[in-house]
Amino acid sequence: MFKKLTELLRTDKQMSYADLTENHCLLEYQVKQAKTLNQQELRRVLDYVATRPHAHRNRAMVLMTYLAGMRVGEVANIRYCDVVDIDATIRNEIILSAHQTKGGESRIVFVNERLKAELAHYKQSQKWRHPNDKFFYTQKEPARGFTPNTLAQHFHYLYKGAGLTGASSHSGRRTFITNLASKGIGVRVLASLAGHKNISVTQRYIDVNDDMKRRAVELA
Repeated sequence: MFKKLTELLRTDKQMSYADLTENHCLLEYQVKQAKTLNQQELRRVLDYVATRPHAHRNRAMVLMTYLAGMRVGEVANIRYCDVVDIDATIRNEIILSAHQTKGGESRIVFVNERLKAELAHYKQSQKWRHPNDKFFYTQKEPARGFTPNTLAQHFHYLYKGAGLTGASSHSGRRTFITNLASKGIGVRVLASLAGHKNISVTQRYIDVNDDMKRRAVELA
């Protein structure tokens, strides 16, 4: 990757810092692109999680990425009051403030019925002292919870323990977008759900697989 960056600089000495950064990010994305998981692989992860400590918490965090397409940093940053309404039910929509998202802009995360049930189950297993406490606790600092970095590392070890190669904290988000794309959801809707400003970014998330191609040719 760094060799390619050096070549970019050598071929165009007038390249701006912004151009260099954009190319660096693109190359890094290509090198580290996370694996999308099929249903069997996701089940494998969830089965492994069930055997480990904090199973309810870990299952809920994993499914936040697969069923809502949330970034790991967003999962780390959400608070109890973001997820649970004043009547103690799980909200239909999680409103993320600008400081909770990667892009620095607020956005809405839509919670489907399956995820609502998962979050309600997790909620029953825990107690929070204050509405502003992090929704996903850590053993050492329950109220402060994970940081985006520590949660990304945590996901890494969960996938490694499940024996999956190439999966990372971004796998759930890529799988969420790919699954919806395979069901015919338009890229503009996908971009909005993912919180992307540019649909070209969303398009790079979609992993075209053989099942999608088989269904496509049947439409010809």
